[in-house]
Amino acid sequence: MLGVLGLGLPILAHLLNRFEVKRTDWAAMRFLNRSVRVRSRQIKLRDIILLIMRCLALLLIVFALARPATRNSEGLLASLGEKRAAVVIALDASFSMQHKEGASTRFDKAIEKAGTIAEGIRPGDPVTLVLLGAEHRVIVQNAAFDPDHFGEVLDSLEVTDEPLDIDGLPRKLKELAADLKAPQKEIYIITDMQEQDWKPRSVWLNASFKDLAAQASVFVIPVGNGSENLAITGLELVSGVLRKGTSARYRATVRNNGASVVQQVRVSGLINNISVDVKVIPSIAPGTSESVSLFIPFRDAGPVRITAELGEDALVADNARRAVAVIRDKVAVLCVEGSSEGADGSGGLLAAALRARGNSTGQEDLEVQSVSWVNLPGQELEHFDVVILANVPDITAEQAGLLEGYVREGKGLIWFAGDLVKANVWNQRSTRAGTPLLPAVIEEAMRSSDAMGVGRPLDPSMTDHPVCRPLHSLPNDLLSETRFHKLMRVKPLATSAKVLTLAGSDSAVLLEHSLGRGHVFMFTTSAGTAWNNMAVTPVFPMLLQQMVTYLTAREFEMPRMVGDSLSLSYMDQPDTTDAVFDAPSGDTMTVPVREYRGQHVALLDNAREAGFYLARVNLQAAGMPIAVNVDTRESNVKSIAPQEAEDSLKGTGVLIASSAEELVAGTEAARKARSLWRMFLIAGLAFLVIEGLLAEILFRRASTGGGTTNGLE
Repeated sequence: MLGVLGLGLPILAHLLNRFEVKRTDWAAMRFLNRSVRVRSRQIKLRDIILLIMRCLALLLIVFALARPATRNSEGLLASLGEKRAAVVIALDASFSMQHKEGASTRFDKAIEKAGTIAEGIRPGDPVTLVLLGAEHRVIVQNAAFDPDHFGEVLDSLEVTDEPLDIDGLPRKLKELAADLKAPQKEIYIITDMQEQDWKPRSVWLNASFKDLAAQASVFVIPVGNGSENLAITGLELVSGVLRKGTSARYRATVRNNGASVVQQVRVSGLINNISVDVKVIPSIAPGTSESVSLFIPFRDAGPVRITAELGEDALVADNARRAVAVIRDKVAVLCVEGSSEGADGSGGLLAAALRARGNSTGQEDLEVQSVSWVNLPGQELEHFDVVILANVPDITAEQAGLLEGYVREGKGLIWFAGDLVKANVWNQRSTRAGTPLLPAVIEEAMRSSDAMGVGRPLDPSMTDHPVCRPLHSLPNDLLSETRFHKLMRVKPLATSAKVLTLAGSDSAVLLEHSLGRGHVFMFTTSAGTAWNNMAVTPVFPMLLQQMVTYLTAREFEMPRMVGDSLSLSYMDQPDTTDAVFDAPSGDTMTVPVREYRGQHVALLDNAREAGFYLARVNLQAAGMPIAVNVDTRESNVKSIAPQEAEDSLKGTGVLIASSAEELVAGTEAARKARSLWRMFLIAGLAFLVIEGLLAEILFRRASTGGGTTNGLE
């Protein structure tokens, strides 16, 4: 619209000049009539020529501002145009790009490829650069290309510890391409094309790439080569207690993602960066995993950093697995008995199982207090870390509220069934609040033994829940000696999980759910020997001690993955409004404290680095470490073959450019559009200059002619 108005201004001026003033005859001017008529015809012709040139100049400039282009690569018009394009460069920065092949990593090769692409971009062309990972981050968006600045940006890029989110890639690239205004758009995806990402492609993803190729020319440039890589995929506490003066057994799992057998794999166990145990795996076959036990001693109380570490290989990012443990001086457990059988009843069996240890320190770091259920109201729960209710007939509504608040503050509750349990009362007390106290609704007792009176054993295919890990080391014949004659039939809640079940049945023996910051375990059998023989087998002490260790852990002891959120919870309203998180790289981030579900929490979104973060309530406070590990699904670094990649993307319009020659040839073939705006702009400016010069010449000539007339007069 503005261009049309500008184009009309000279025409409007010309029309206004056509209006004549009122004619008045004057005898003295009669002798000039003939020369004036001749001069007026000359002036009109001059004005029309200048008007045409001005309008043409403005028209050409308007065309230039509209950035015209032609799709035809042949002909006179195309030969006058320029090969220009708007470019999006998507650079894979997932941690598999750290894989070293020779002297350089895949990411180094990707930077070189990006530099090669930049050589084909003309200064001033719009360019966008995006780093691909779990969260695709735009580094440069729709900026005029400057070779020197773009080279500096490429040199500053670093690979991340994130996996690649390939499902969200086409959508993100389509948004970035739509933001570019150009007749020719090109998208370059530089990636190692991991087999796990690109081979099992869905129909939806293929359709997304096809839609993307309809908006722009899409090139995939693979930089991956080689597949050898060892990774520690797991580090779990298997057995032991987290108390001062003790030790615990951790299980480290190492996977060979390569195609060759790896021999003499050395695995080190470290506590606070000090090596305390070393194990050697004789060999690991391709595509398989092996586990070793690392024994970690705890000499001091407080939080400790635990690491399982491999020697250096082609990909360093997944050579370490981290965990955090808070070592306590003591753990206090309150056992509440519903029966009055004394030390030989469930209370005595529970205390014996908790104290069972192969050394003399079993009673120094664990305090177990047994009371009758009628004395429960007189106990101060805040002095205990775990409360065990064994065959307790019922509790009051006030006690139910106290237990609920106790668990929500981060403590643990273990509940055992029995003959004295009043199901209706427990169901009523459990559901008094929004979230039930127990993980299931109690129905009625049922027999689980066969016609011969032989009880059923535990299902050996148990879950990998932390409390079950010690039982995995038991032989099946020893595990099958634990028999259950009677259970309480229950209806699990949607928020609960079955931890142990009976063999050949879906009947739950142990359930668990979380409540606030704490957890509740529910046994559907008794703690004594009335309903089972579990208390007199190795299963009971192993299971019970592991449950206490699990319940006394804190939320920051659970390892996180790169990309997860990190939280710091407060018991009460804090004095400060901000918490502080120190990243493994040394960066310090300030996070506001907000109220969430009745608790005050500082939440750090998207942990981008692998390692140990340090969470602090303020800059001066001592911090709590949080372990963050990489997602080892990315550790399978094998790349898809170029031919397989072409077959996978067949019909989508996406071009695979494995070499520099293929990339250049593909770009030349795809870049058919010719930009004409510069030609129109130069022509418009040229017409303005010519019009100005011509007007000056004609004006001088008219002035000279005017002087001669005046002389004659």
